[in-house]
Amino acid sequence: MIRRPSRSAGFSWRLPTFALLAILALTCAVPADAQRRDRRDDRDRDRRNTPEWTVDPAFQNDVFSFARLRYESWGGSWGGWGGWGGGRGRWATDAPDADLNLMFRLQQMTALKVNPEVTYIDIEPEQLRHYPFVYMVEPGRLMFRDEEVTALRDYLLNGGFIMLDDFWGEEDWDNVRREFARVFPDRDPVELEIDHPIFHIIFDLDEKPQMPGIDFYMRGGRSDERNSGPPHYWAYYDDKGRMMAIFCHNTDLGDGWEREGEDPTYFRRFAEKMAYPMAINIIYYAMTH
Repeated sequence: MIRRPSRSAGFSWRLPTFALLAILALTCAVPADAQRRDRRDDRDRDRRNTPEWTVDPAFQNDVFSFARLRYESWGGSWGGWGGWGGGRGRWATDAPDADLNLMFRLQQMTALKVNPEVTYIDIEPEQLRHYPFVYMVEPGRLMFRDEEVTALRDYLLNGGFIMLDDFWGEEDWDNVRREFARVFPDRDPVELEIDHPIFHIIFDLDEKPQMPGIDFYMRGGRSDERNSGPPHYWAYYDDKGRMMAIFCHNTDLGDGWEREGEDPTYFRRFAEKMAYPMAINIIYYAMTH
């Protein structure tokens, strides 16, 4: 689904500070009464039983939309080439539950007014320009088309922000870096250390979050999938020092949103303490800098 663009033109994206200040009233934990999803219940296939909320009609074009990028990947999700456009390739991992849960938590726990609709967009100028923040999952095998390289470069240099999540090990990292070298051949990613404000702007994190997928964790209790080593957070900056992109490497924040209600230990250890706090920090930082 492609959501109708919320603005008619321009890059009027940064939310006013007053619209975000109440985030500071957050407690340092997401409520522990996470709602368990009954995946056998198909009465609400679209929202997966996530609570509904409405947007004030006077501000329906001024809500935050969590927009997920569709992209092409070699290997797809289940082997073979493809996974672009209407198909469900790697770009769709954890969707729609991860998106719905994160949007609900943002609406519930912050001052943001959040679009309740799942938003999938292509790497295309007319779609990109309506969304200040975009998300890409499992980019370890992504392949940009030439026109997507240009569209993404223009989007980021004109004020957009991208978050990459859930890719592990050196092979994934090499591919991500190679593809983004096409976007920014004159820039290198910078590794963010734990003293960077993005780890402390709302939730004060003591270490870089490493969030394993729940299936991997339940099998062995480890955090580093595929023996990939510690987490890394990489950033690209524009000429004015504004962060344009964050790459969350050796961690899977999205699984903490998607699977929050499936296991109490996983929720308390990872979703509550890592996945939601880091997502809120990233979104707040991106929208205020």
